[in-house]
Amino acid sequence: MSSAKHLMQRRKLRLRYQLRQKSGGRPRLSVFRSERHIYAQIIDDAAGRTLAAASTLDPAIRADGKTGADRDAATVVGRLIAERAKEAGVTEVVFDRGAYLYHGRVRALAEAAREGGLSF
Repeated sequence: MSSAKHLMQRRKLRLRYQLRQKSGGRPRLSVFRSERHIYAQIIDDAAGRTLAAASTLDPAIRADGKTGADRDAATVVGRLIAERAKEAGVTEVVFDRGAYLYHGRVRALAEAAREGGLSF
């Protein structure tokens, strides 16, 4: 029997394979969420480097004194990653939700990034 961690890893790799097939050379907006924080990166897989990043650990977000474990914080991170992506010259990305369901904090981050000007 497979462990939960192993199954999560399989889901993540399966999704990344599908994204690679459909990406068309666009960078990837990758999301990671822990119990206390949420992180987002825009990654250029062809060059193997991060173009922009944002998380609830950023000083701009931490100054508010809010926790990173709610949808409000995910919305702020989504807006921030969209702003930083525009500065880096990125407007179209492929959304990589990892092994997480498109629900709750992951969905709030994605919708805020769309509102901020990212297209996916």
